[in-house]
This record gives sequence, C-alpha cells and structure tokens, in this order.
Amino acid sequence: MVNIPNHIAFIVDGNRRWARERGLPTLEGHRRGFNVMKRVVGWCMKRGVNILTFYIFSTENWNRSPEEVDYLMNRLFTGLFAVDIRGLHKRGIKVLASGQRKRLPEALRIHVQEAEELTKNNVKGTVVFALSYGGRGEIVDAVRRIVKNKTPLSKIDEGLIQKNLYTPDIPYPDLVIRTSEQRLSNFLLWQSAYSELRFLKKYWPDFKEENLERILKEYSNRERRFGG
Repeated sequence: MVNIPNHIAFIVDGNRRWARERGLPTLEGHRRGFNVMKRVVGWCMKRGVNILTFYIFSTENWNRSPEEVDYLMNRLFTGLFAVDIRGLHKRGIKVLASGQRKRLPEALRIHVQEAEELTKNNVKGTVVFALSYGGRGEIVDAVRRIVKNKTPLSKIDEGLIQKNLYTPDIPYPDLVIRTSEQRLSNFLLWQSAYSELRFLKKYWPDFKEENLERILKEYSNRERRFGG
C-alpha cells in the first residue's frame, strides 16, 4: 500500500538558471516553470494529495530587477489569480495565498481576494501560493499579532502561534520538495519542523511526473518520526 502525503510543499527553484543555460530570456524560464506548476497540481491531485503549497515569490525576491518583478506580479501572478483560477475552481479546488499581501500591487491583491472568495467553499483539494512570503517574517508577524492582542505570557504556546500564522487552518506539510538547491530558503520554517525533505538537482522547468512518482514511492517507504 502506498502512503500518500496529505500535504506537499514545493520550492520551485531554478527557473532563471534553466533559461540562461539554454540561451533564453530569464522571463521565459519563469513562464516554463509556471506551466510545470499547473501540471503538478493535476499530477498530485489524481494521486490523492489533498493540499499543495507552492513557494512562488519570496520576500527576498523583491530585490530582483524591476523588469522581472513587474513581469511576475503584473503578468504571471495576475494571470494566475484572474484567469487560471477558473480551471481550479471548476475542479473544486480551494485557492489561498500566504505572505505579506500589503507589498503586492493593488490590482493583484484584489485578484487574490476574489480568487479566495470564489473558491472558499471548494472541498476537493487546496492549493496555497506562498507569495511575497518569508518564514521568519511570518513568525514575526504572528508574534506581533499576539502582542497587539495583549495576550498574557502564560497563554502563549505553540498552538497560539499556529493560530496566528498566515494560513492557520492548513495542516503542516508532510513532504517538502525542492528543485535545484538543498536548503529551505526561509520557507515554512515553523510548519516544516518535522516534514520529510526531498531535494532534486534538476531545475523546476525540468520537473516531470516520473520525478513525482519516484518521490512518492520513496516517501511511502520512509518511517516518519516526530522526535520520539
């Protein structure tokens, strides 16, 4: 019997290097990687994975060139939440965004809110897009909310911090998959404390369904331990 993870989180890394090594514009790497991400949703859902999180733009990514940031925010991500969301909605998938929304362009913020509202009652799966996201920043923001509510020190515990994270109702990831590099890069630092980790040397645009199948089989053979 194959043990399928309930929640897989993906660090989609290597789009720019993939493009450069092929003599293509950097933005083409993002476009190709974006298309792979949409296929991965289908591959995972048909195998019984219920929740997916994609790390698509970190808080550090704001330091990239204005051209690249503009392309991602005003074309790829706006297209995702304004257009592609319809396909996910038809499949009964709920969509959420996790991150520092105030930093997003106003038009994108509106599309994100509309996408979440449109899909909020869907129950056939959940896709979370970590957008303008940083794990340390998420923890800091959670602490700030707790302090703002004047919570007594004696009442602060792990459960309270969890309730103040960006997506408090999303179970922690069972499996984190990253392409290209072997580090978490400030992704789900609180949530991934006991996640299984799998790193691939290939770039995200080269991620194939057979890679997912191999990883899931390996995951199924692992004995998960939670400090016991």
